Amino acid sequence: MALLQSRPFTSAQQFAAYLGLVPVERQSGTSVQGRARLSKAGPAHARATLYMAAVTAIRYNPHVKDLYERLLARGKPKMVALGAAMRKLAHICFGVFKNRRPYQPDYASAA
Repeated sequence: MALLQSRPFTSAQQFAAYLGLVPVERQSGTSVQGRARLSKAGPAHARATLYMAAVTAIRYNPHVKDLYERLLARGKPKMVALGAAMRKLAHICFGVFKNRRPYQPDYASAA
């Protein structure tokens, strides 16, 4: 929450990019084709906290668990799916902070 108050983020995508949770392609022309990795541009302690939160969320939060299992079913590596879970948690945190309401697990059916 302190990170959200310290900078004026206007979208959840900006917040995720600040935390370093966006994939960055490794590419140089046509000869070098590397795997995409997290940018790791922001504070490392925030990513470490989100990592442990994501490990727990893939077991207990139904939205994050569905995302994780869907990516695994499509053949993505476990760490890629875990990175997506971290990004989803960052988006949820941004939504809770911006709307000033507690997290509602049934937000999709309420909309």
